[in-house]
Amino acid sequence: MSKTKPAKATQQIELRGHIIDSQILSRVWSAIMQANADFDLLEIQVGRNAQETSYARMNVIAASRKELEALLDNLEQLGVELVNAQNARCAPIEMDGVLPDDFYATTNLPTEVLVNGVWLNVENIEMDVAIIIDAAVPRAYCLPMHKTQIGQQVVVGHQGVRVHPLELPRPSAEHFSFMQSSVSSERAKSLMIADIADEIADIYKQHGKIGLVLGPAVVHTGARKYIEELINMGHVQAIFAGNAVAAHDCEAALFGTSLGVDLQTGDPVQDGHRNHLRAINTIRRYGSLQAAVDAGILRDGIMKASVLHHVDLALAGSIRDDGPIPDVLTDMYAAQDRMRSVLQNINMVIMLASMLHSIATGNMLPASTKAVVVDINPAVVTKLADRGTTHAAGLVTDVELFLRELVENLKAKRL
Repeated sequence: MSKTKPAKATQQIELRGHIIDSQILSRVWSAIMQANADFDLLEIQVGRNAQETSYARMNVIAASRKELEALLDNLEQLGVELVNAQNARCAPIEMDGVLPDDFYATTNLPTEVLVNGVWLNVENIEMDVAIIIDAAVPRAYCLPMHKTQIGQQVVVGHQGVRVHPLELPRPSAEHFSFMQSSVSSERAKSLMIADIADEIADIYKQHGKIGLVLGPAVVHTGARKYIEELINMGHVQAIFAGNAVAAHDCEAALFGTSLGVDLQTGDPVQDGHRNHLRAINTIRRYGSLQAAVDAGILRDGIMKASVLHHVDLALAGSIRDDGPIPDVLTDMYAAQDRMRSVLQNINMVIMLASMLHSIATGNMLPASTKAVVVDINPAVVTKLADRGTTHAAGLVTDVELFLRELVENLKAKRL
């Protein structure tokens, strides 16, 4: 007697938009095949020019419902929608800071949820957080796990959720057409930097905001003067960094050294290894960076320019910190909240020589925000994409050379 084969699980899906030239349709088919699933193409309409969108409808077939659900989770991130979608499923939070096991984990892509037959835009989108539904308003918004509270309704599963993938930019549409997430130390850096300068200039004209993520190498390489120039030119409205950036910038302002090395000659200074501690101690004596600037103690540098131009500073501490500088946030949640609040109004983020702060920023960054990551180490640039910030443009180069050329480009535009 032969055994009856288990029935296969199927789901009809559809795709809309520039799914051909953005390679979304081919990525969907690839994901289906990699999952050892199958599909039947039921309908396809191909746009005939750059303005017309395309449409595809197909059945996805998997060996089991469990395998189909896992596949749909992946396809959803490519913009796949379920035909005859039902309202998003919700479950209540039963313990503060603890989510249901099957909670929907967000991407950083624009997302909507279906509530009472209406698609709601999910506010404050970022990756790896939960979606809370307030049906009475109605409203859908993101919330980190630790902020959830008993009684809130959180989206579970992928039913009634649709994600809008980023489409490849058309060169004629904007300067930022180089953003393809490919990483190479052999790319035409001067052309990319010129494009970045064009984008910065456009944001400046539109009174937009630009944020920088800084690692201490910005100070060690002598590039702090270029950050200071960018701030003075009005091109920086926010800075994310750690205690080390503030400490070594203050060390450079007070003693002309970074890590005890003379920034003018490159030679170690006698007893210079203590200079960053002396700098931290000096700022702590005054109580804050603002007070040190007001007292005329900080003569130049990133911190002084940030204070004078009211740049939003989010200095997040770590277990390794000396001091720290009084303005450093040592509470992890407070630092995250500070970064989230600043990112709500940022048009572009440039991440410079900082792996951990760049990844943290990328995790909070909506995919709609333009992003550039610059590092001499290709692994840092690729790791950011691996962690989910796939829309960031990567440039493998020395941060001092990058900033010098960027400032020169921006100065030339003002002539």
